[in-house]
Amino acid sequence: MGKDRKLRILVAKPGLDGHDRGARVIARAFRDSGFEVIYTGCHQTPEQIVNTAIQEDVDLIGLSILSGAHTYSFPRIMELLKESNAEDIRVIGGGIFPLEDIPKLKGIGIREIFEPGAKLKDITDWVEQNISPRKAVAFEGK
Repeated sequence: MGKDRKLRILVAKPGLDGHDRGARVIARAFRDSGFEVIYTGCHQTPEQIVNTAIQEDVDLIGLSILSGAHTYSFPRIMELLKESNAEDIRVIGGGIFPLEDIPKLKGIGIREIFEPGAKLKDITDWVEQNISPRKAVAFEGK
């Protein structure tokens, strides 16, 4: 996998939040920008999100949340990535967040938070400028 590999992005909806219009819109914007996109659908646990991210060999997880459960699900996802030695998978978030929570989320490793009203072009440009494909891991089979 070289520099020309397309970014692979997992768009996920953690928790019981069933409002997925924004997630579907951003997934399509990522696809239209030339990224490979996997969309998990609603009601995903942090464990399901991290397992899918690892199985799909993604470079970035985009979490969409409107329910307020970000204080549990975002840290849990970061914890599971670390436990799985997959900390090189970057994570961003979008949705509704109390302003005082944004620095806390960035402090645990969430790369960026996009609030309602963020322009799709600004989000896709940010991803293009700040996220690179992960390094390929050589497999030594016997």
